[in-house]
Amino acid sequence: MARLKTRGLRKTVGVPGLFATAYGNVGSSIYYALGLVAAHALGLTPVVFLFAGGLFALTAKTYAEGAAMFPEAGGSSSFARHAFNEVVSFIAGWGLSLDYILTIAISAFFVPHYLAAFFPALGHAPGDVIGGVAVIALLALVNIRGLGESANLNIALAVLDLFTQAALVVLGAVLVLHPSLLIDQVHLGVAPSYSQLIFAVSISMLAYTGIETVSNMAEEARDPGEQVPKAVNLVLIAVLGIYAGISVIALSALPVTQDASGHYATALGTKYADDPVLGIVSALHLHGTLATAAQYYVGALAATILLIATNAGMIGISRLSWSLAEHRQLPGVFAKLHPRFDTPWFTIVFFAVIAAALVLPGNTAFLGNLYSFGAMLSFTIAHLSIIALRRREPDRYRPYKAPWNVRWRGSEIPLTAALGALGTGAAFVSVVVLHTEARVIGTAWIAAGLAGYLLYRRHLGIDPRVQQRVHRPQRPLGFLDLSYKSALMPIFGPEIDPEAMYRAAAVVDPDAVVEALYVLEVPREQQLPEGFEQQEYEARCALDEARLQARARGLKVRVRLIRARNPGRAIVEEAIERNSDLIYISTEHAPSRERLLSPTVRYILAKRPCRVIVEGGDADGARQPGAAATPAFA
Repeated sequence: MARLKTRGLRKTVGVPGLFATAYGNVGSSIYYALGLVAAHALGLTPVVFLFAGGLFALTAKTYAEGAAMFPEAGGSSSFARHAFNEVVSFIAGWGLSLDYILTIAISAFFVPHYLAAFFPALGHAPGDVIGGVAVIALLALVNIRGLGESANLNIALAVLDLFTQAALVVLGAVLVLHPSLLIDQVHLGVAPSYSQLIFAVSISMLAYTGIETVSNMAEEARDPGEQVPKAVNLVLIAVLGIYAGISVIALSALPVTQDASGHYATALGTKYADDPVLGIVSALHLHGTLATAAQYYVGALAATILLIATNAGMIGISRLSWSLAEHRQLPGVFAKLHPRFDTPWFTIVFFAVIAAALVLPGNTAFLGNLYSFGAMLSFTIAHLSIIALRRREPDRYRPYKAPWNVRWRGSEIPLTAALGALGTGAAFVSVVVLHTEARVIGTAWIAAGLAGYLLYRRHLGIDPRVQQRVHRPQRPLGFLDLSYKSALMPIFGPEIDPEAMYRAAAVVDPDAVVEALYVLEVPREQQLPEGFEQQEYEARCALDEARLQARARGLKVRVRLIRARNPGRAIVEEAIERNSDLIYISTEHAPSRERLLSPTVRYILAKRPCRVIVEGGDADGARQPGAAATPAFA
């Protein structure tokens, strides 16, 4: 019997892979952002990084909630799709694509610069350009082969880098840390001036771009509702600790000085602007073989973590573009998967070529100034999307909720998202105002992409505001799947049948998730918001019990509560929205609900948005005594 190939991206990534990929993207920025920020922030560099880190923390909470709710490639583009419309979704995704391209280009270009500790020819043209292009080409091949291989590489390198950066902070604290010096070198208003400080804050945002990578990989996570928030929190703790520690040690090792003309500067932003971490090592008062070994080690380490960042950018852009193409926001060729490896090979090749082209001029200042534009735009849209979803869909099940919630006009609003939107929005404005490259190139990128999107939708005859996924080929008549990517299992009362969940999980793919949907019927004469406190309490208790029973059996189950006047119609609409491959209905333990189940099952079978299995029933949903373990297929 034939088997239909599962649709989409394979679920192969766990918390270590999510953490390593995101940390590789976020944590790598210290190797070039430190010098760029210190050149303007001077003695306030640690404070600037901490301020930017606060915005990153708020953004991390937003992405944890959004990615757990919508475990699909796309990040802020996906959040905006559910909260607003396809135009806003495209703007977020297209802005983010610019950020990923720059991540690939600048990270790959700095790999040979740090390897110049071993091979001096890589520290200048043409060796640095050739080396950067070679890194992009190599990682493009790795990602075409499949995410499992590259994720495993990321884990090993990220762990090595994290421990070494922590060791550098500890060693620096012992050898060069001078708390009084950190205070004495700050002359606010002069060194740095207020304009320099604002400029440094806008630049510092590039140090924390990369959290999108986790949400873009959520579709490939084994249990996104649990794993994505864990990965985000781990990245948050690691990055904030490392950035704060290294910036403090850096200004102790290479403090701000004043020259004869009265100009203030630090060697971090001048002599060691291209390799600030190597500059820190050189100022640790190490001698002889030990100093040489430290230089070699840090050079190799920086190259490895920048390699991770390049790879993370490659993963991010490929998954993001795949998602945009799946929703007809980019031409369908961007959603084309490799026939053997099931990876978006065309997207990987296409954007790898663009990134390699940006490496050729070797202008890192241009890349650095443009870096924050797309990220701040996407972050702001992500915050606003989470707030809008809290108001528009308050009953949607959220595996993780951002903290600090307040009631406003009948809805719970997360202060983390509200404050984050204000902060990243202000940062976006400052980037546009203070950075000529961002104002010209970034705006042109968004305008050109939006024009192309509108023309593409017009060519297809589709309203640009309306969501539409790529139509997949219809299954042949009489075709019976041996397995499914996803299953929707309605629950109609407080009695949970764990055996039914187990049987539903048995007919889906091993890495697939069963969506347990509790349907609370609302009588037509009753208003939806009123009189359901007790019923909702019982429903949520039932869902909690379902989740616990599923985890006890090692099943992957997500739960959600909905209220509906027509349960059958609500289930069909949910199946369509989730692109479910299967609706699995159990009529066990339901003698008191025959009136509800019979019309509900009949409606589902009549509309039949996907394969339907009625356990213990015939094609009409009527109960068959003694047939509980014999499902009826439709």
